Amino acid sequence: MQQALQHLAGQLEGDLFLDNTMRTLYATDASAYREMPLAVAIPRTEADLKRLIAFANEHNTSLIPRTAGTSLAGQVVGNGIVVDVSKHFNKILEFNKDERWVRVQPGVVRDELNLFLRPHGLYFGPETSTANRAMIGGMVGNNSCGSNSVVYGSTREHLLEVRALLADGSEATFTSIKSEKLKIKNSLSTLEGAIYRRTDEMLADAENVLEIRRNFPKPTIERRNTGYALDMLLDCAPYTPEGPDFNFCRLIAGSEGTLCLLTEIKLNVVPVPPRESGLVCIHCRSIDESLRATLVALKYKPYAVELIDDIILEQASTNAEQRKNSFFVQKTADDRFPIILVVDLSRDTKAEVEKLAAAMEAELRAAGMGYHFPLLFGDDSKKIWTLRKAGLGLLGNLPGDEKAVAVIEDTAVDVRDLPDFIRDFNEILKKNGMSSVHYAHAGSGEIHLRPIINLKTSEGHRQFRLIAEEIATLVKKYDGSLSGEHGDGRLRGEFIPQMVGPKNYELMRDLKRTWDPKGIFNPGKIVDTPPMDTFLRYEAGQQTPTFNTVFRYPNQDVLQHAEQCNGSGDCRKTQLSGGTMCPSYMATRNEKDTTRARANMLREMLTRSPKENRFDHEEIKDVMDLCLSCKGCKSECPSNVDMAKLKAEFLQHYYDANGVPVRSRLVANFSKLSGLASLVPWAYNAVFETPALRKAANRVVGFHPDRTMPLLHSTTLKKWFERRKGSKGGKEERTTVSPSSLSSPSRLVYLFCDEFTNYNDVEVGQKAVMLLEELGYEVIIPEHGESGRASLSKGLLREARKIADRNVRLLKDVISEETPLVGIEPSAILTFRDEYPDLVSEELAEAAGRLAKVALTFEEFMAREIDAKRITSDSFTTEPKLMKLHGHCQQKAVSSLVPAKKMLSLPKNYTVHLIPSGCCGMAGSFGYEAEHYDISMQIGELVLFPTVRQQPEEVIIAAPGTSCRHQIKDGTGRKAKHPAEILYEALIEVRQTAMSAETLTH
Repeated sequence: MQQALQHLAGQLEGDLFLDNTMRTLYATDASAYREMPLAVAIPRTEADLKRLIAFANEHNTSLIPRTAGTSLAGQVVGNGIVVDVSKHFNKILEFNKDERWVRVQPGVVRDELNLFLRPHGLYFGPETSTANRAMIGGMVGNNSCGSNSVVYGSTREHLLEVRALLADGSEATFTSIKSEKLKIKNSLSTLEGAIYRRTDEMLADAENVLEIRRNFPKPTIERRNTGYALDMLLDCAPYTPEGPDFNFCRLIAGSEGTLCLLTEIKLNVVPVPPRESGLVCIHCRSIDESLRATLVALKYKPYAVELIDDIILEQASTNAEQRKNSFFVQKTADDRFPIILVVDLSRDTKAEVEKLAAAMEAELRAAGMGYHFPLLFGDDSKKIWTLRKAGLGLLGNLPGDEKAVAVIEDTAVDVRDLPDFIRDFNEILKKNGMSSVHYAHAGSGEIHLRPIINLKTSEGHRQFRLIAEEIATLVKKYDGSLSGEHGDGRLRGEFIPQMVGPKNYELMRDLKRTWDPKGIFNPGKIVDTPPMDTFLRYEAGQQTPTFNTVFRYPNQDVLQHAEQCNGSGDCRKTQLSGGTMCPSYMATRNEKDTTRARANMLREMLTRSPKENRFDHEEIKDVMDLCLSCKGCKSECPSNVDMAKLKAEFLQHYYDANGVPVRSRLVANFSKLSGLASLVPWAYNAVFETPALRKAANRVVGFHPDRTMPLLHSTTLKKWFERRKGSKGGKEERTTVSPSSLSSPSRLVYLFCDEFTNYNDVEVGQKAVMLLEELGYEVIIPEHGESGRASLSKGLLREARKIADRNVRLLKDVISEETPLVGIEPSAILTFRDEYPDLVSEELAEAAGRLAKVALTFEEFMAREIDAKRITSDSFTTEPKLMKLHGHCQQKAVSSLVPAKKMLSLPKNYTVHLIPSGCCGMAGSFGYEAEHYDISMQIGELVLFPTVRQQPEEVIIAAPGTSCRHQIKDGTGRKAKHPAEILYEALIEVRQTAMSAETLTH
């Protein structure tokens, strides 16, 4: 087989991976399952897909189609060849505005399709919580819907036509067919003809019709995905004379890639939703109250009715990003988190929404339902939807090995049955000593129910099966669907005979054999599945060692932190969706370069490695290589997976086994080496200002020859500051601000003189100091060492700990809330807030925690003083200026860009626009390194470089990060300024002095 696979790899225009790394990364999805595939194919063309089909037929293996890999029922887990079409099959092929349809390839991202449609006033309705990375092919496979299914239904209702490759490699187009043309299809002597003939025989059989009508889920349940949709085909003409034209798309939607490979998908699109989106957030005291309130809410024809339970809200309170989105939450009288029902009353005008909301609130209050009813619009409503969509990821934050497990999370019943169904459901859990999370689609009769289970234990495995069996029986009692939108896969396939009866199940097996005689398409899903408690990620009684880590991981260990990644794939969003995570994936579109891939590999090796040092694996090193340590995942991943922290931890232990590379040692010693070079800055600059010498020097240390190097200033900031302080307090260098421009007396500021500002960006530091002094502050640079950022970035954690310990000892009794530590370079000052508390020696942890709370970026400090009215716009020019602000990654992850925008907007006519960029691509030393230079520039080209190039010269480019400013200069030739420089230059007195000096010169 290996020889045959090698031969196949040579035939494909795309890629075929046989290595352990790629196979491991594709062994899981977002479900509880894990199975090593035979290989991973990344096809480039339809010809590749045909070659793969031929290979599977010849060599008795299987193909597992995959897009974003966010399946929750194990749909894309198997032992065949995983066929990932997400990278190359991602084009919008054709669009017809008048007829309202669009034709796409299966790898088109749902939200990106809607970005394309928006200028035309159209929209693809079904919306999964993963819509910024979910792809149309996967949505068809699972028949996905989402929060707005009460209006738009599921993908099936919008699927008009597909082009597909059948199991023999032949092409077929499935679309609506008039009854008279079905006979022509039945007469074809091809596999397509056989499919039509056998389906006709099934649906024309009166006994089959009776059985389907009797045993499939209630037709009143909009979300019904149990097994193959024979009931949907039966509703078509000629089998139901008044029904719509026959269309196999009804069957293909929800078939999970088990029948054919899709190459093109034609979708119906609809007008965009009404302009005014108003969300009523009904605060309830219990799940039962919220479900009864749902029936009231549905009378008002909402666009969505979504549930967010108290467990999710509690987890949101521990997540930096989602805490901001929970601003509207009001706890109950006894200080508990509420159950919130989010009701979308979108209408054409705000007045209509307000009228409906008031009427609904009055009815609910009269019935004794709910206690708080905030109505939110605009950006506030977007925050609520972001919180709701983060629910799945937030559940990964539960500490320890107990997790909210996807096992019975997709049940759907008639919405009128929902209160009774959930009451029975919770009784079953209570009887078994279990509890559950409740969230999502109350308005559609589908609450995502996730019991808390520890799958690493034998008891957890028993509970996993037991609860699946008991809830399957309960769902059948209500004639519900075991799968509403997440599919059957290998999780629910075992229970389909119970759900639809043995005769209907045999019809499904017959259908599968007809479409796929040799079983090459995603076998073991929907029908003939292995037992649902086999091939789980975690083995019963799984034992892992105690890890002796350098970082602390509060309430967990390093493995459990990696396991917080539940595979939901938030890291697969592209630059079009905004945010920072994950810059390398945005550039390469390779699964290997996602945060999920890195977490998966860590979990795999730390769990299964036979080595004493379980970090000592090239596979981990391989997937970590393009991690920029941008920290985007720390805030944007709903599960708070801090991959930068995990990468640094890995590197330290990997070095323990393999030694520290010379380049890593040089980078980590940046501060010491810069100190030596600063003794003769002219010599250093002479080398790095001369292109030929610079290129030669870069090659010696492993940097890319085309990368420019930051030059040294003629002095250091500390030397300049000491000289200035010694010359009568520096007063002769200062202009005077009129007392009227200061609203409070001078204050003390402790400035952290980071290593980057001290040696390279001295002018930035000088202007920051002078700005503060001009505004009436006394600046002191206290005794401290370098930040340790360089050591942290290269994984030299024990060295970084020594630096952190020294700084905490020096500063813990100096810095306070009244006199915070203010830093110019975000990556340096935020080290105090981010890494120090979990890095310093145990005896200094408490002091480091206190220091973290009062370590502020320059922008945060300025915003604080502006809010306190100690700094006003009176000191600054009124000349109009436009600025484009690019934020530093760690600033966005650990702090915020709001203070920077507030600071830069202080002068009355200064306008600040945020550049919607993620990481600039430099990321400390990453962008300098020879093997990373190209990807670094690719990342810059995603959003940042094009945006900067489009700006006229008079527009100021603002960037707080030193590496960001350097990257902008190398990538665009434009000079970006630190906010401190911009505000200093905006001072009235400074401008007047500069103008006077210019007049005298001329």
